[in-house]
Amino acid sequence: MRNFVLGMIVTILGALIVGAGAALLGFMPTRANATPPRLEKQIASAALDASMERRAPRLNNPLPATDENLIAGMKIYTMNCANCHGDLDGKPAQLGNFLYPPAPNLIHEPLDDPEWHVYYAVRTGVRYTGMPAWEKNLSETDIWKVTAFLTRIDKLPPAVQDFWKKTSGTQPPAASADEGNEHKEHEHH
Repeated sequence: MRNFVLGMIVTILGALIVGAGAALLGFMPTRANATPPRLEKQIASAALDASMERRAPRLNNPLPATDENLIAGMKIYTMNCANCHGDLDGKPAQLGNFLYPPAPNLIHEPLDDPEWHVYYAVRTGVRYTGMPAWEKNLSETDIWKVTAFLTRIDKLPPAVQDFWKKTSGTQPPAASADEGNEHKEHEHH
């Protein structure tokens, strides 16, 4: 048993040394316009979720999800997030597809994460993704407003949907089939 454990440790250390050597010698790709492999996306998503579960405080949004706050959040999104995450008109993001990994299109693929998770990601950013920390550029109130908007994109009240239609000329995304299922798995792209 002792030899087995020692063998596992040596194998893991060897793999780490080979991986670090390959990276330091320039064998790892650096292109940002490549499509991440499926396994890499799965590992990165699991690592992001685990980090959020461990580090992000479970804060409740102090702002009510009023039409006024959701519209303000939509405006903040349009001004600060749409270039990477997709505009309200449904057109592809100008920058998001050129990041590695590509930024998720939050209009076509609304988030299913709880508000505390989204708030933490917006406030602190997400390392190695191009997602900046907005805590120095947006007020806490504005971060909560955009969080409220992002977590309700596919279930906005009628007045907010009407504002969306007037400003973008398009319909907001339809509510998902499993709306109300609070135990959905987090999905990151």
